[in-house]
Amino acid sequence: MSEKITIVSCPTCGKKVAWLPINRFRPFCSERCKLIDLGAWAKEDYSVDAQEDDPFSDDIAR
Repeated sequence: MSEKITIVSCPTCGKKVAWLPINRFRPFCSERCKLIDLGAWAKEDYSVDAQEDDPFSDDIAR
């Protein structure tokens, strides 16, 4: 019985990539696409919403 291979799209260029342990850049298709994505994070092109804690709040979690 053969296993089904998962195919994903590279987040940077959209090229189809097999999700296999041999692909060390997964989910990216190449080191170039991986570095482009890293650079976008470094330039703050992407962001993740977060809720800031109020340092002056009297509510202390115990």
